[in-house]
Amino acid sequence: MQKLVRGIHHFQKTYFSSERKLFERLAQGQNPEALFVTCSDSRISTGLLTQSNPGDLFVLRNAGNIIPAYGGSNGGAAATIEFAVGGLGVKDIVVCGHSHCGAMKGLLHPETLQELPAVAQWLSHAEATRRILKQNYQGLDDVAMLKAAVEENVLVQIENLRTHPSVAARLAVGALHLHAWVYKIETGEVFTYDAEEGQYVPLPEEAATTTVSTARPLSSRSI
Repeated sequence: MQKLVRGIHHFQKTYFSSERKLFERLAQGQNPEALFVTCSDSRISTGLLTQSNPGDLFVLRNAGNIIPAYGGSNGGAAATIEFAVGGLGVKDIVVCGHSHCGAMKGLLHPETLQELPAVAQWLSHAEATRRILKQNYQGLDDVAMLKAAVEENVLVQIENLRTHPSVAARLAVGALHLHAWVYKIETGEVFTYDAEEGQYVPLPEEAATTTVSTARPLSSRSI
């Protein structure tokens, strides 16, 4: 805890002091550019990864960057998505998975979750991911299977995202774009799903303006 306390005081004395006008403006309201959905994993810092400032991103984080299909959960994910899209009018939603994801390890090895019943129940929202892996990825070793799980799970959650009425309505008029990303912790690389290639490719420097269209199975591993 002492590290956190020191960090807060350092923030107040340095960053906040130099950016006071920014925070005064943010106190009047927010206008984020995107909803960023990612894992709760402590190794991911959304602001550091995207080099964004306070107010730039509306963030939804949970174990496994999971988005339950609309009506499938009473949790806060649906409310967060609805507020971001319908209330704040974000124009882009990024679903970002990551390498070495503990949630995906649990999905692949449910026997390890016997003492974590809430986690096991939460991962039921990734059941489609598990079935896709079983159907299309037999014979992979553990490392390759985990990579496939991370990649496929992002695409599954994109499809779940489409079931939310606020998202579907904005997609129908081209006012919203969906992006499937995977972050590789050990190299700092970010990959995006390319529907034409049928695989993840390095994120280009120019942002895509189209909504990801998914197709399975992935043709190759890029991570």
